[in-house]
Amino acid sequence: MHQSDDSALALIPARGGSKGIPGKNLKTVGGVPLVARSIQAAQASSLVRQVVVSTDDDAIAATALEYGAEVVRRSGDLANDTASSESALLHALDRLGTDQGLPPSVVFLQCTSPFTTGEQIDRVLAALQQEGVNSAFAVAPWHGFLWREDGQGINHDPQQARQRRQDLEPAFLETGAIYAMRTAAFQACGSRFCSPWKPVVIADSGPEIDTPSDLELCRSLAAIRPE
Repeated sequence: MHQSDDSALALIPARGGSKGIPGKNLKTVGGVPLVARSIQAAQASSLVRQVVVSTDDDAIAATALEYGAEVVRRSGDLANDTASSESALLHALDRLGTDQGLPPSVVFLQCTSPFTTGEQIDRVLAALQQEGVNSAFAVAPWHGFLWREDGQGINHDPQQARQRRQDLEPAFLETGAIYAMRTAAFQACGSRFCSPWKPVVIADSGPEIDTPSDLELCRSLAAIRPE
């Protein structure tokens, strides 16, 4: 890692509780805990100068320190099921800002995306260097026919001749893996989407882990993907 005028702080919220997968952030993919995989991705970025994990959990804090991250402890009310990720990020920035100057950019990484890379982080952070952009986030191309529950098409008209998938209007799915914000803009607006924002296409972001079957899929992929 090196420091520069466009350097960034990586923040990784990792609470101890999870209903879908108990202890999710310490589950391993490729033999490495999920929180540690996010730390390693941030450390591989050429723009990130500091990696911080925000947690309420002793075991996660110990793992974060073991893998070279700093830790900001947060209280239970910032780590329950109703607390937003933004509340954890803002709390960490407040804590860090009392001891040091904050870098101009912050990148928010989610442990549920185990295949994030340093190069992908750099691509999302680079979008912030474009004039007028206050936030950027990873998206993946989406090629499919979307429907509403009432039977109406969202990106197609089922009463018209069936389009080829490649002829659909281009659409992109928010991956949930990487969000980057101008620090001052984020502190002012309190949302990861600080207008104006820019999606950054990351074609091979890998699955996101929400369920036990997602976890097993990612473990299987880790066994065959080059690291």
